[in-house]
Amino acid sequence: MTIARGLALAALVVAIAVVAVVLLRDGDAHEYDLVFITAGQLVPDDDVQVGGRRIGSIKEITLDDDNLARVRVEIEDAFAPLREGTEATIRMTSLSGVANRYITLTMGPNNARALPEGSTIGVEHTTTQVDLDQLFDTFDPETRKGLQEVIQGFATQYDDQEAAANAAAEYFNPALSTTRRVVNELTRDQQALDAFLTNGAAATSALSERSGAITELVSNATAAGQAIAAERRSLSNALGQLPLTLRRANTTFVNLRATIDDLDVLVDASKPATKELAPLMRELRPLIRDARPTVADLRTLIRRPGADDDATDLLRKTPELDRIAGPAFRESVTALDDATPVLEFARPYMPDLVGTLRSLGQNTANYDANGHYARVQPMFAPYTFTETPSGGLLTPRDPGAAVTGYSSGKVARCPGSASQAPADGSAPWRDSDGELDCDPRLVPPGP
Repeated sequence: MTIARGLALAALVVAIAVVAVVLLRDGDAHEYDLVFITAGQLVPDDDVQVGGRRIGSIKEITLDDDNLARVRVEIEDAFAPLREGTEATIRMTSLSGVANRYITLTMGPNNARALPEGSTIGVEHTTTQVDLDQLFDTFDPETRKGLQEVIQGFATQYDDQEAAANAAAEYFNPALSTTRRVVNELTRDQQALDAFLTNGAAATSALSERSGAITELVSNATAAGQAIAAERRSLSNALGQLPLTLRRANTTFVNLRATIDDLDVLVDASKPATKELAPLMRELRPLIRDARPTVADLRTLIRRPGADDDATDLLRKTPELDRIAGPAFRESVTALDDATPVLEFARPYMPDLVGTLRSLGQNTANYDANGHYARVQPMFAPYTFTETPSGGLLTPRDPGAAVTGYSSGKVARCPGSASQAPADGSAPWRDSDGELDCDPRLVPPGP
């Protein structure tokens, strides 16, 4: 080999080395630490993307003292430095894959402060993806069983419906295209989407607290679906008549526009009154919240499991009660009507009767060492009184005649004749019409 050839070969090797260094060396890069709650199956050299473009890679994944995943990333010089407000999210290219994770960055505003190289972006600015396994792990055994039944229900639904399913598949591609547009609109406002997902999670939690009611709703919906499926022929006929119905309803819909225009006047007139509606609804909210226990108790009162223990059972027995109680009430009214004359006759004697019972109790309550010294015994007129110049004479009567005379109703004293007549003549008492069946001459002897 000549010296010229050796120099040419050496120059060629140097040129190749220079080109390899230029082509293969990495450009200037900047490193940052991203802290996630979990690494989410990230591995070194996974992408770091912005807007779907790779701008860096993952260099190292470690666990810090708080058991959080610390991911060190390297960012190309063209996209560095990162600025305050930068958000990092772990994403995946599909739900079914495993080693398909990457980190996407949402850059902070250009006028924000630049982060020095080696800075840490904390968990308050990072988001970890949710795997399908995590989603399924939140289901309890009853929910998993219900999901299995839903999938089996889909299989039953499409059984012997292959032709209809194939016809529907022709519209699958347009549906996906339209869905992609909808998803793009949803993800355009990331903040609103995050709020929607957060509120959706809260709504799902609220629904899970009422799983029993939801289960009943699904069961009733299943029964309704089965009933609709049983009337498939009628439903098909109804759908066949729908176009004709819509054509005939076109005139009605046209006239409805004029009616809606007329309703604008009503709406405008209602606006001043509805201004106070919102404060009223806010004030009603505590009342409605406090009324929930009452409504629950009312529901228990109206309907309770078991027999003869709620208002519904009572109403069912009301017709029978009316059938039995109707004659009894009519007889009671008749009895009250018949008892009215008796009560009218007994009413004037009530003061004497009450006074007798009261005085009898007071007099017989006194006692001494020998016991009660006032005793009461019914007497049936054992003597007759005959007036004499010296005052009067008591003559013994036949006991049998005394009892017979007393029980035969011959003694008919007027009210107030049990004692001597007062000076004002108020006793014995007589009614104004003189129809009371009594003898005012039957008074005690003496002044």
